[in-house]
Amino acid sequence: MSHLIRCAFSTRLARPVAFAVLCLAAAGRLAYAQEPVLKEQDINEQSVTKALEPQEGSDNIVTRGFVLSNKQPGAPGRPPGPAKTPAAQMLITFTTNSSTLTETAQAALDKVAQALQSEKLSAYKFRVEGHADPRGNADANMKLSEDRAAAVVEYLTQKDGIASERLSSVGKGSTEPLNTRDPTAPENRRVTIVTVTD
Repeated sequence: MSHLIRCAFSTRLARPVAFAVLCLAAAGRLAYAQEPVLKEQDINEQSVTKALEPQEGSDNIVTRGFVLSNKQPGAPGRPPGPAKTPAAQMLITFTTNSSTLTETAQAALDKVAQALQSEKLSAYKFRVEGHADPRGNADANMKLSEDRAAAVVEYLTQKDGIASERLSSVGKGSTEPLNTRDPTAPENRRVTIVTVTD
């Protein structure tokens, strides 16, 4: 609400209707800021690699001893922004109230494994996070999210041959919803794979 008030006063009431609409839209985007979530049918080696590959945050590219820069000569460098941890948010399906992967989930995870074994990602370790929506008991949701994250790690290591030392799992319960407007939305029941860069 304070965002709306700031917007209203910053306009000096010049165009109240237009600015009110803009302020409401901005507040809605703030409340519903979410990362893209890959549905099982959208998971492929390229989409997973793109989400998980650490990006260089440099203004310069070094090529054969030359430095190519997009900065003007004498211009001060941009201060580095906070690095975004590479992560892939995925809707991996399980049978109801269990950690048993569905057949479509297994097919999607086979594609995830191809990405993890690719040249671009084979040097990295990953953390698999299980998420639940807030329905039901918080302790039960935490346990279910832990079991589901562990089931993904087990599938990737046992079935797809990913080295177990490259993967860890953690349950987040319902503590990190992507959709705060609709707590029961499917994106709040997801698996997140995070590249461990430290």
